[in-house]
Amino acid sequence: MHFCPGQVLAVHKTSSVIQESGIKIAKVGENVTITCICQDDAVTFLSWYQQSLGGKPDIISTRMKHNPDADIYTKYKDRFKVLVEDKKEYLKITNLSLSDSGTYYCGVLVFNAIEFGQGVFLHVKSPATSIGSAIDQPTLKPLRLGDSLNLTCTVEAEPCAGELNLYWFRHGVSQSTVMYPSEGHVCADISQETPHRKNCTLNLAIKSVSSADAGIYYCALASCGEIIFGNGTRVEIAGSPVLVYFLSAALGGSFIVLFVLAFIMYKLRKSLCSVCKGTVPHQTCTVSDAVSQDAHSLHYAALSLKRSSKQHLQEENVDNICVYSRVKSRKV
Repeated sequence: MHFCPGQVLAVHKTSSVIQESGIKIAKVGENVTITCICQDDAVTFLSWYQQSLGGKPDIISTRMKHNPDADIYTKYKDRFKVLVEDKKEYLKITNLSLSDSGTYYCGVLVFNAIEFGQGVFLHVKSPATSIGSAIDQPTLKPLRLGDSLNLTCTVEAEPCAGELNLYWFRHGVSQSTVMYPSEGHVCADISQETPHRKNCTLNLAIKSVSSADAGIYYCALASCGEIIFGNGTRVEIAGSPVLVYFLSAALGGSFIVLFVLAFIMYKLRKSLCSVCKGTVPHQTCTVSDAVSQDAHSLHYAALSLKRSSKQHLQEENVDNICVYSRVKSRKV
């Protein structure tokens, strides 16, 4: 796999790799641990990569899945260590330095294809910065789905000897953490009296936003191995009006259906209770009472019908006997 210098690796979280993302902040001299979880049994190799701003990814370590011991590359051997626990893999970095800043990716080999985690950007802060700067980021009103997003960042800096670069970072979104501006940045001298001090403007434009674009966007200045972050601009994406109206209509329809069902149950209950009125005085009539009363009524009706039939048969027998006696007496 080939990566072009200066190009940020575009990666997405896959079903095989779950990795913490966003921005992780630590200070020089501290220790930090980055976590990666591998869920795919078909994975054969696991690796860690570091990509500094504007650079290409460098491989840190690699190991076979069933071997807990990882091979650490020479550049990282002193302060980097890989720990394994079940399906979790940890990259531990001790005694952090400014050069450790960058995006860290967890990569796996699945059927001859490399899959990467989303990546986490590690920002190592210096206790005393040598860059005199002020970063201004505006606040932003909530956007709706499909709106255009335009962010502008103004940086006033007095960089040390070296190149000055500006970047956009986003935290809390389902996309890559590091972004490159679509229009680049423009720097100019603040005044002729202070030609070494620069005033730079950085723009970011997204034509049609989606829910995946919500999060906090940071403008950052990178110079002489140090990175300075702005306060961040929160981007909130509200639902579209059509969706809101649809949900409101659906909710209103649900209330109407519930009201109709409640009315039907009331009428049914009232109808059933009319059967058992008088049999269960001063008590709440239930469906079981009504059913019991119906069964009792049917049983009584069956007994009455049986008795009537028997009585009618007996009367017919008496009449037949009387007729037979009259006929016999006449013959005699």
